[in-house]
Amino acid sequence: MDSKAYQTSGSENYQKVVAEEVDKREDTIKKLTKLYTEILQTIGEDPERQGLMKTPMRAAKALYYFSHGYGVKLPDLLNGAVFNEDHDEMVIVKDIEMFSLCEHHLVPIYGHVSIGYLPNKQVLGLSKLARVVEMYARRLQVQERMTKQIAEAITVAINPTGVGVVIEATYELIIT
Repeated sequence: MDSKAYQTSGSENYQKVVAEEVDKREDTIKKLTKLYTEILQTIGEDPERQGLMKTPMRAAKALYYFSHGYGVKLPDLLNGAVFNEDHDEMVIVKDIEMFSLCEHHLVPIYGHVSIGYLPNKQVLGLSKLARVVEMYARRLQVQERMTKQIAEAITVAINPTGVGVVIEATYELIIT
């Protein structure tokens, strides 16, 4: 493998895909910045005061980061890291860190994801399991749907004999 191919392989390719998506979304960040400015004004704050001058843009970039999973596609994420293996024992990756935003109140969800699957002549590169979690965590979520999305993505990728996903997460407490 030449050095140029190596530079765009694996997780670096995933990061490249994410970076390209960020470049495409400058307009979105501008719109979100304007909206965050309006939110600050609506709650009675002065977005021009020293401590808040850059807050709308920071918040816009943060929201974009926490939602960039919508632009990531499974084939790009996997980048060919599906391997033919005559392996039929359980593959388990535990305690993958996860952070997302609850779709109901936009409050943080954080925790760990554990994934297990029974291969059916194909396996995924282990780092790709964490990338699948990241792809779905970077969308507005509920824990139940994210669990299903991760399992379905693994099924689409390698058609395992079985797959299990467990998410142990905490939501920030909010009173509505």
